[in-house]
Formats: sequence, C-alpha cells, structure tokens
Amino acid sequence: MVKSYLGGQALIEGVLIKNKNKISIAVRKTNGKIIVKKEKLRFKDNNIPFIRGILNLFIILYIGIKSLNFSSNVQLNKEDKLSVKEIIISLLFALGFGILIFKLTPLLAANFIDKKFGINNFYFNIIDGLLKILLFVAYVYIISLSKDVKRVFQYHGAEHKAVACHEDSKKLTIENVQKYSPVHKRCGTTFVFLVLLVSILVYSFIPKDWSILWKFILRILLLPVIAGLSYEILRLGAKHKFMKIFIYPGLWIQKITTQEPDNKQVEVAIKAVKGAL
Repeated sequence: MVKSYLGGQALIEGVLIKNKNKISIAVRKTNGKIIVKKEKLRFKDNNIPFIRGILNLFIILYIGIKSLNFSSNVQLNKEDKLSVKEIIISLLFALGFGILIFKLTPLLAANFIDKKFGINNFYFNIIDGLLKILLFVAYVYIISLSKDVKRVFQYHGAEHKAVACHEDSKKLTIENVQKYSPVHKRCGTTFVFLVLLVSILVYSFIPKDWSILWKFILRILLLPVIAGLSYEILRLGAKHKFMKIFIYPGLWIQKITTQEPDNKQVEVAIKAVKGAL
C-alpha cells in the first residue's frame, strides 16, 4: 500500500518531486551525469479542506520557479544564485501574465458581445468561461510545437509514469515505469482546467451590468476561492468514480502537455522520486 502521494513538475532536463515537506530535484547535466538536489520545505502540508488548495497553489508556484531556475543553471553550469526577491518578481510576472491573458482578454470579449447582442448574465459567463478554456488549450498547443517545450513535456510524462509506478507499489525500474501512462489524474494541467471550469460557476454570481473594472477586480479577488474549490474537486475525482467526469477534460488536455519519454528521461524521474521518498 502506498504510504504517500507525490506531486511533481517537469523541469529543464529534469524532474521535481514533492513528498509532503520534502522535495527532490533530479537534473541531467550536459555531460550526461544526473545530479540530485534534496531539501526540506519550511511549509508543512495543510489538511484543512479548501484552505489546503489555496496554500498548495502558492507553495507549488514558489518551489516550481525556484526549481526551474536551478535546472536551467545546471545546463549553463552556473551555481544556484536565485534570491528570494528574484523568485517573488518571477512569480508576480507569471501571475500578471496569466491574469492578463486568461482573465482580462475573455472578459473584454464577453463584454463586447454583450454590448452588441444584449445577452443575459448566464450566457455572459458561459462565453467568458469558454473563451478562457479555448485560450488555454490554444496556448498549450502552440507552445507544444517548440522542440524545447516538447522535451519538457516528455519529462512531464516521465514524472507521471514514475509517480504512478510508485503509487502502484511497483519497483522503480525503467522497465516498470515505462509500462504506465504519461497521463495522471492529479496533474496540474487538470487542476488548471478545473479552475477555468469552476470559475464559470463562481463568476455567474457577479452581475454582468457592473462596470468592467469591478468585474475584473472581483475575478482576481475570487481566484483563491476558485483554487480551493478546484483542488477539492481534483482530490475527489482522483478517489471517486462518480466525480471523474469533472477531471476527464483535463486528462484529454494532458495528451498535449505530456509526451512519451525515452529511457534516459525516465531514469531522471526515478532518481527524483527516490530522492523524495
């Protein structure tokens, strides 16, 4: 029986694995050698429903950006010199870009359609939500065409395979890991899709006749609420069959964000998982 459920992230020529308050980063250097970095987080896992989803979101963003910087520096043969200030700036930039593309743009488009055709509040939020989903899928597909991003997506698949092998209580060997699917039910891609889906319901309580500024501000302020709800749905979908309908679309999108890894990439993922156990 599995004693712990792992989370993870694909890096540049590497994999990050999180196990409670422990993280393990495995990266393959340009000379072929795999280096493993382990550390303990000062943040402890929170098991309070709804609150845990909000906290985990910020923790994962923090360690994800820090780990990406480490993996890129390994490729450039540089030491890890990322300061807390640089991490915060990177995090704010990433959040700002996401809000601009996936929040403001669909809202402006829905507002334009409303002025032209006079739609009701329900259809306003349906249009807003569908545009966000279309933008997200299009963005993921476009970046997947890049050769470098495709390698990251292969490591993403390797991470999922290794985690699935561990959760199935099988020995972590390349042969065993390669038998599993690169798609995983608790993936961050599925979480992002759930956030977009749940936002349609939550934002439906905001009257469309309010000013576009207020609608935009409330969409930002309600993000923690949406993240908390989405996280709980993701956990339920991973455990209960009747909830799987909510995570299936996210699994389909993973067909883009995960690719079949080669044995060397799987080897890196295995090192990362073992380092976190």
